[in-house]
Amino acid sequence: MSLWARVNQLPQPVLEQIRYIYGNSFPIEVRHYLAEWIEEKLLNVQTYQHEQDSAYEQDAATFLNQLINELERTAINLPEDNVTGRIRLNESARNFRQLFSHNPVQLYSHLISCLQRERQCIAYPEDCVNVQDPEIAEVINGLQQLQMFVRANETENRNLVKDYEHLLLEIHEITKNKAQMEAISNEQLREHARVTVTQQERSVNETVTLITGKRLNLVDNFRKTIQLTSQVQDKVLHKYLTQWKINQGFAGNGASGMSASNLDTIQAWCENLAEIVWNTKDQIRLAMKNKSKLNIEEPNLPDFLPQSLVEVTNLLKALITTTFIIEKQPPQVMKTNTRFAATVRLLIGNTLNIRMSNPLVRVSIISAQAQATQQSNKASEQSCGEIMNNTGNLEYNETTKQLSVSFRNMQLKKIKRAEKKGTESVMDEKFALLFQSSFAVGHGDLVFSVWTISLPVVVIVHGNQEPQSWATITWDNAFADINRVPFHVPDKVSWNLLAEALNTKFRASTGRSMTPENMHFLCEKAFRATLQYPVSNDLTITWSQFCKEPLPDRTFTFWEWFYAAMKVTREHLRGPWNDGSIVGFIHKSKAEDYLLKCPRGTFLLRFSDSELGGITIAWVNESNDGQPQILHIQPFTAKDFATRSLSDRIRDFEDLFYLYPNKPKNEAFDRYTTPPGQPRNRNYIPSEVRAVLMPSNNNPISYPNTPNSYGHLQSPDASRDTPNSGIVDVTFRSDLVRPNNFPEARYGMTSYASSSVGSPAYSDTSPMGPPTQEFQSVASPQQIVPSIPSSVEQYNVAGTGTTDDDVLMQPGSTTSANEEDIAGLVNELLTGYNGELLDMSGDSFYVLPSTSGSAVANGTGTQQICDRLAAVDLYIPLNKK
Repeated sequence: MSLWARVNQLPQPVLEQIRYIYGNSFPIEVRHYLAEWIEEKLLNVQTYQHEQDSAYEQDAATFLNQLINELERTAINLPEDNVTGRIRLNESARNFRQLFSHNPVQLYSHLISCLQRERQCIAYPEDCVNVQDPEIAEVINGLQQLQMFVRANETENRNLVKDYEHLLLEIHEITKNKAQMEAISNEQLREHARVTVTQQERSVNETVTLITGKRLNLVDNFRKTIQLTSQVQDKVLHKYLTQWKINQGFAGNGASGMSASNLDTIQAWCENLAEIVWNTKDQIRLAMKNKSKLNIEEPNLPDFLPQSLVEVTNLLKALITTTFIIEKQPPQVMKTNTRFAATVRLLIGNTLNIRMSNPLVRVSIISAQAQATQQSNKASEQSCGEIMNNTGNLEYNETTKQLSVSFRNMQLKKIKRAEKKGTESVMDEKFALLFQSSFAVGHGDLVFSVWTISLPVVVIVHGNQEPQSWATITWDNAFADINRVPFHVPDKVSWNLLAEALNTKFRASTGRSMTPENMHFLCEKAFRATLQYPVSNDLTITWSQFCKEPLPDRTFTFWEWFYAAMKVTREHLRGPWNDGSIVGFIHKSKAEDYLLKCPRGTFLLRFSDSELGGITIAWVNESNDGQPQILHIQPFTAKDFATRSLSDRIRDFEDLFYLYPNKPKNEAFDRYTTPPGQPRNRNYIPSEVRAVLMPSNNNPISYPNTPNSYGHLQSPDASRDTPNSGIVDVTFRSDLVRPNNFPEARYGMTSYASSSVGSPAYSDTSPMGPPTQEFQSVASPQQIVPSIPSSVEQYNVAGTGTTDDDVLMQPGSTTSANEEDIAGLVNELLTGYNGELLDMSGDSFYVLPSTSGSAVANGTGTQQICDRLAAVDLYIPLNKK
C-alpha cells in the first residue's frame, strides 16, 4: 500500500494537518494524482549535508522537469469527464514552471519534508492530532475584531468630518448674521436678529459638544484598537514568529521545521496587522487635522491623539523591523572560497507599497559586532570578512505574493579571526551573517532601516575541521536562548536534553532514531561510567566532556566518535540501519552476553569503541572443546565500504547464519547486496572480490582441508578494537590457466589492500575448491624474506627485462612496495608448489624452478617471475598501494 493510501486512512484532524503542511504552493490534488510517482522519486532520495550542494541542486532541477512532464502526461490520461482534474493539473504544471524554475531546490526540499511529516503521522498519529491552539483562535478572532474596529473607526471618522463641515457652515452663518445685524438700524429688527444669532450660537455650542463627544469616543476607539493590535501583534511576532525562528535552530540539528503555523500563515497575519496599523495611523492623523481646523480649545480635556500617533508608529516600526527575516539560513559550517546560498524575506512586502521600490539588501559577516548590533538595535558597518556577490534586491513574486531575495552565489573570500584564549580553536569561534536594508513606507514619509542576523556560523578552511565545527553548532542550536547576548550558550546542560538533540540529529542524518538502549549506552560512554537506567534529569554534562576531553585510553572525544558513527551510517549503512539490522550503539560485553544465548553463527553489528567510524561484527563460534565463543571481526570503515559493501561482506562470510536474535542473514541483507554484473570487456577473464575470515593465533578458525601451518596468522592490526579475527579481500580467478611447471592448485589472489597481509586463507567453497596437497620442502616465508629486495625499484634494477612487462611497476609510477608486499607475492606464487628446494645462494632471489625442476640462473628466474606476475595481473594491486 502506498504512503498516500495509508495517509488517507488517518483520522480527519490528521488529514487536515497534512493538507496544511503542503501549503498553497503545492496543491493537494497533485499529491493525490501523482502519489505513487512522487513516493518512488522522493521517499529514498540520497541525503546531502547542505542544500546548496551542486549535486543536490542538480537532483532538484531534474525532479522539477520530471514532475512537470508527469503532470502534463497525467492530465492527458485522465478520463474525459474529469475536466476539473485536467485543468488543475495543467495549471499546476504551469505554476511550477513559473515559480520554481529559478529555484527548484525550494520545491524539492519542501516535498521531501512533507513526505517525512506523512511518515511521522502514520507512525505516531496521536502526536499529529494537534488540538486547536486557543491562542491561534485568539489571533484569528483578534484580527477579525480589529478589522471591524478599523471599519467602524473609518465610518465614525467620515461622519465626524461631515459634522465638522456642518459645524463650519453654521459658524460661517453666525458670522454672516452678526455682520448683517450690525448693519440693521431698526432696533426691533436688530433685536430679532440678535435672538436668532443667540439661538444659532446655542445650537453651534451644542453641536461642538456633540462633536467633541464623538471625537473623544473616536479617540477612545483608537486607543482600544491600538491596545488590541499590540496584543495580537505581540502574540504573532513574539510567539509564533519567534517560535518559527527557534525551529530554524532546531532544524539545523535535523528537527522537523513544521509547526502549527507555517511562515505563509504568519505572513498573512503580519500583512493584516500592517494594514490595520497603517489605517489606524491615517485615521489618527485625519482626526488631528480636523481638530486643528476648528481651532477650538477644550479646557480640562487631555489630547490623546498625539500619544496615540506615537504608539501606533512604534507598532508599525516593530512590525516592519521584526518581519525582515532569513527564510533560508546559510550553511552553519562554512568553508572559505566555497559557494553558499541564503534567502531573505520581508513578510509585509505585499503592503505599504514597499514592493514598488525593490529595496537593496547587503550581506556582511560579523562576530563581536553582533553584540553591539543587538544592544544598540543598529546594524554594524564593520565586517570581519569579505563576501563576494553579497548584494541583491528584494523582488515581489505575483504568484506567491512574497517579497524576497535569494543569494545563490555568495563566497566567503577572507575572514578575520579574534585572538584565541586558552584551549580555544578556530572551530569554537562563531560568526553570523548580517543582512540589512532600508526603504520608505506609505507615501515615503517614513524610512526604516531593517536588519537581521543569521544563526551562528563556524568558518573553516579544511574539511578535517568539520567534525569539531559541527559540535559547536549542534550545542548552540540545541541550547541557545532566542534573546541571548550573541553568542552565549550554557557551559553545562542536562544530559537528557543533549541526548534528545543527538537523537534528532542522528535520525535526520540516517533515517531512524536510536533506541532507549542506544541512548543509555551513549550516556555511559559520555560520562565514562556505568549508570542506572533511566538516568535522572538532574544529570548534567559539560561542553568539555562533550567534545574536548578524550575518551579513556583513546585519542578522540565523545563527539568525534559519535559523529564518525553517524557519518559512516549515513553514507554506507543507511538501509540496514533503517531496517533495524544494526544494533550500533551497544557495549561489547553486552553484545557478547546476548550472543552467548544464541546458536552458532548468530551475529550482530555494533560500532567499534576504539576506531572512528568503524563497525564490527560480533558472532558466535565454537571453540576446540565445543563451547561457544564470541569472536569480533576487525572493524570496517568507510574506506572498506568503498571497496565492498557491508551486505556483500556479510554474504561472503559463510560462518554467519543468523542476524541476532534469529533472522536469517539473507532475509536481512540480500536486498542490499550487489547483483552480479556483466563483464566490462568480454576479451578478459572476469574476476570478483570477496571477503574471507582470517584465523588468529588466539582464535583459530577451522576450515576443512586448510594446512595447519596457517594457524600462526595474526589480525592485520593487533592494536585495533577487536583483534580476535582478521579479514582480507580475496580475488578468485576461477578459470585462470595454470602454468605447466606448477602443480594443480587453487589460484586465489589477495587484493593486498593492507601491507600486513600474510598467507591467504582458503575456503572449501571457493570456485577452485581447497588445495589438493600441502606444501612439501618449500622454503618458509621467514627464509625467503631476508633475500628479497626491499622495494619494487630494487627488484626492477636487479632484473634483466627491458620492457614494461618485465617490471613490477607501470610506466611512470613512483609507488614502491615494501618487504611484506613482496613476501606476500612470493607466498602466493609458491601456492601448491611441490618441487625441489629453491636456490637461495649468492644474490639470487625469487628463483623459480625451471620446467625440468632444477634451479635456474638469477636473470632467467627474474624473467619468469615477471611472466608469472603478468599472468595473474598483480601489477595493479601493487601500484594502488
